Amino acid sequence: MATLYTQKDKNIRLSFFYMTVFLVFVIGVGYVFAGAMQSSAILYIAVAFSVITSMVSYWSSDKIVLSMSGAKPVNFEDNKELYRLVENLAITAGLPTPKIYTIDDTALNAFATGRDPEHGVICFTTGILQTLSKPELEGVAAHELSHIGNRDTLISTMVVILVGLVALLADWFRHWAWFGGGRGNDNKNQFQIILMVVAIVLSLLAPLAAMLMQLAISRKREFLADASGALLTRYPEGLASALEKLAGDREPLEAANRATASLYIANPFKGKKVMKFFMTHPPMEERIAALRGMEVK
Repeated sequence: MATLYTQKDKNIRLSFFYMTVFLVFVIGVGYVFAGAMQSSAILYIAVAFSVITSMVSYWSSDKIVLSMSGAKPVNFEDNKELYRLVENLAITAGLPTPKIYTIDDTALNAFATGRDPEHGVICFTTGILQTLSKPELEGVAAHELSHIGNRDTLISTMVVILVGLVALLADWFRHWAWFGGGRGNDNKNQFQIILMVVAIVLSLLAPLAAMLMQLAISRKREFLADASGALLTRYPEGLASALEKLAGDREPLEAANRATASLYIANPFKGKKVMKFFMTHPPMEERIAALRGMEVK
């Protein structure tokens, strides 16, 4: 029977595959829009604007997310036991000890952020700290450390940039078409007419397709972080038990929003049933079953 250990390399390959497909998709959308508008200037402006804003967001992503979440820093003197727990796991993983933050909320959740291990941050809700046992909390911390070690925060940032670029291009094209762009050109050949029709369809469907690809990548990274976290603690049951408690928690996290939802270890929006394609996280039962199917050697 395949376990998460045997799936780890496959998940990494799939993540790179998704990223490649995503990049090709963005380039294809940009090409169609530029061709339909018969001008590459708009595409260049959109790309330049996206790159500039994304660079600013990348360098300040941790501060932005923590501020949006209302998180507060935790020093060694504030919670020595939690600090030592994270520090020991970081040493075992060969990573710098991340900064620790908490969100004052009784909902059970946690997330990691930071552009690289040297700027890593792990944030816990006060609810998860009060509810989980030490082995369960170690499993959660190891999961979040794995996100940092696997550079998931970097991949997430790249995907957000690409999704934003697709949405921006689609929005600009719809405005251009709505206000009569290209109608004055009566010399369109058959290829240009087809390209215009394709571009109109893409302007409606491309942002949705980009979002679905983003969610698919996010779900794959969660499975990988589960595998890496369990490997780090050598005790898959700790994380599996923690996920059971998180699955049973029905309290939504007030600080969460759509922009940050995929960062959390569990879906922060409780009680909302959505189709699997639109889920930010894999189903909990699948994650728990995979963890309990692992063989620790």
